[in-house]
Amino acid sequence: MAEDVNLSSMQTLRGVVKWFDPTKGYGFIVSDEGGPDILLHINVLRNFGQSSVADGAVVQLIAHRTTRGVQAVEVLEIEPPKREDVPVLSDFAELDMAEISTRPLEAARVKWFDKGKGFGFANVFGRSEDVFLHVEVLRQSGLADLQPGEALAMRVIDGKRGRMAVEVLAWEAANI
Repeated sequence: MAEDVNLSSMQTLRGVVKWFDPTKGYGFIVSDEGGPDILLHINVLRNFGQSSVADGAVVQLIAHRTTRGVQAVEVLEIEPPKREDVPVLSDFAELDMAEISTRPLEAARVKWFDKGKGFGFANVFGRSEDVFLHVEVLRQSGLADLQPGEALAMRVIDGKRGRMAVEVLAWEAANI
C-alpha cells in the first residue's frame, strides 16, 4: 500500500551522506539542520540518475516526514566529498588538476566495476579501447559504486597504463 505524501510536510534540506549501500538499496543522510537521519532509498537516487553516492557527499533534497521517519523523495543536487589538494592516485601526481578540470566530458557506459577489487572499466562512445575506473576517482567524484551498462560522463587522460578516468559524473549531472 502506497503511503500518502502530505505536501505541506515537504521540505528542502541539505545534508551529508552518513552511509549508502547500493546492495541494501538505501542509506542515510545527516541533515545540516539536525534532527533524525534522512532515509535515502536507491529508487530516489536512481531518479536523479545515479546508482550510488559516496559517504561524505553533500546532498540537497526534498524530504517528508512519515510514520517511519524522514525520507528523501527527490534528490536535487549532489556535491562530491571535499577533495584534498593531493592527487587521488600516484598516476595523477604530475598532473595539473586545474587543467584536468577543463578537459571535455566524454560520454561512456560502464563495462564492469568491482567495488571489492577497487576498479573497473568503461567504454567511451565511439571508441574501442577501455577506460580504467579506480574506486578512489569515483569517491572523489561523489560516487561509491557503478553498475554494468550505467551511463556516465568522464574526463579521461592517457596515463602511464593507458586511458584512465580522472573524474566521473552521472550522465544526468554532466549536462553534455
